[in-house]
Amino acid sequence: MTLNTIARPDADEQGKPGTPRKGGTVTWACAPGFPPSIIFPFTPPERFGTRNLLEFQILMYRPLYFFGTHGTPEVDHDLSIGEPPEWSEDGLTVTVTVKPWKWSNGETICADNVLFWVHMMAVKGERYGEYVPGCFPDNLVSYGKLAEDKVYFTFDKVYSKRWVLMNQLSTITPMPKAWDRTAEGPSDASYGLENVAAVYDFLMAENGGVVEEDNSDRVHWADSPVWSVVSGPWRLKSYTMEGVVTFVPNEHYSGPNKAHLDEFRQVPFMSDGEEYEKLLQGPGGPDGIQVGYLPLSFSTEPTDDPTKGGPNPLADNYTLVPQAAFCIRYIPLNYNNPTVAGKMLAQTYIRQAMQHALDQDRAARDIYHGYAYRQDGPVPRYPVSDLVSPTLQGAPILPFDAERARALLEANGWDTSTTPAVCVNPGEGPGQAGAGIPGGTKLSFSLRYAEGRPALTRLMEQFRDDAAKAGIEMRLQEVYGSVLVAEDAPCVPGPDSPCLWELSTWGGGWVYHYPSGEILFRTDAGGNFGHYTDPRADELIDRTLTSDDPAALYEYQDYIAEQVPVIFIPNFSLRLFEVSNELRGFEPINPFGMISPENWYYVENGE
Repeated sequence: MTLNTIARPDADEQGKPGTPRKGGTVTWACAPGFPPSIIFPFTPPERFGTRNLLEFQILMYRPLYFFGTHGTPEVDHDLSIGEPPEWSEDGLTVTVTVKPWKWSNGETICADNVLFWVHMMAVKGERYGEYVPGCFPDNLVSYGKLAEDKVYFTFDKVYSKRWVLMNQLSTITPMPKAWDRTAEGPSDASYGLENVAAVYDFLMAENGGVVEEDNSDRVHWADSPVWSVVSGPWRLKSYTMEGVVTFVPNEHYSGPNKAHLDEFRQVPFMSDGEEYEKLLQGPGGPDGIQVGYLPLSFSTEPTDDPTKGGPNPLADNYTLVPQAAFCIRYIPLNYNNPTVAGKMLAQTYIRQAMQHALDQDRAARDIYHGYAYRQDGPVPRYPVSDLVSPTLQGAPILPFDAERARALLEANGWDTSTTPAVCVNPGEGPGQAGAGIPGGTKLSFSLRYAEGRPALTRLMEQFRDDAAKAGIEMRLQEVYGSVLVAEDAPCVPGPDSPCLWELSTWGGGWVYHYPSGEILFRTDAGGNFGHYTDPRADELIDRTLTSDDPAALYEYQDYIAEQVPVIFIPNFSLRLFEVSNELRGFEPINPFGMISPENWYYVENGE
């Protein structure tokens, strides 16, 4: 589907007319726990998340293809650097023409900038959060430059064209010649592979540490001769030691929808409560918040539709705009944990028992006040599409049922008369607990979650209490969000990596372009946080990459829903945005989690 309409600035989607006024500042209240930690868009798995990618990097560095501008989960070709791809008759080769947009240093975006990224993927793919072994660029027979503005990619077999566009070409972010450097000076990674590793090391050094929670490196990003070369509508003006991020318009931006505002500021908060108290003061004044969020635990009355705003306690000053993202939410499990916890998580029946112990419907109703819905498998139910399998559109495969969870455990060698349950029948045969689980083992797990979010805390406490009824002990621990995702990252046990986390959730999940699953559940994929591996799952995922038949996608998701490689949690709105009544151009909401402050504006007085 091609979208060719440019958002009109003379009337926003809420029907509020007005002539855009040039200038003004918008301050955005950030969710607690996740300050931007990497500016280099070749983002490693441990920092691959919405806060870094979709609310920070993408404002400055535009991907080859841009998605979701008009509120639909599709490509927006007007805002994309690449023209619509052109395919050969045999379906093996795709050609992409690059629009003659400009970098902020005056250079024209070109084929070499695209190949620079592809070369980086070819050499350092394992350090990129969306890399999947065997997929792009491993599945290329050849690729290269046809002209200054044209590249081609020839694949090893015929793949789904939709999948290639949405999940393969979408991984590319053109990088400028100014970044093609090593510590010794200019390099040639735009043209070959020999020096890619050295260029990568230089750029990561320019970024600074990605795990440490210290802004001392980040305060230098705005002045960097590397990161100041941008292609998007914004450039970074400052990043303070307190974590306040300020953007100003990139005056050389070539694309449509140039910014109306003078500045866009992102301000951190330590908790939902602190942010809500600030919203109560209204958007006026020098420290006012023009775009914030209503914490799910602070909504006063429920909604009957998770995609629409219900009663708004801040209606005097703000408009409530839910963001129903094209995503799933879940609790990752660490299959690489070298202790008995890892052996227990490897047992399908234990994972199924845990899923049975999570009451999603009650959480959606009582914790999220209707701004959430049950998530039973790996494909989002909202925005509504034909991608969800018929099975998962009906009753859940693993509904909440603590007694069924208990029965599963008892049938596999556990005494559930106490909590935690105790393994009384070790071994690998029928009715036994499974490989690596000795007799006397207690069914107990550590569950770490992001602090500062009352709704997430309530969900974890509810899960703990209901799991205990089935004999499963969940030992809860609150952790600062960005510390959590840095420490509980994909890992392999070794001298420098104990890899001991068990269950961990930041309250998020994964925002899809096309929900084929290779990024999350294929063996050794970059987004496969827990190192889940299942040959049958790999086989079903691979079918979704080569076929546009929805039956392939349905079979894959039904299998994943039954195997529960992660614990699915209610899919709540990414945010309940609170938008100043004076601000226009905010809607429609991007379903992929991207923000477009270049579209936002104030109107002339009296309008």
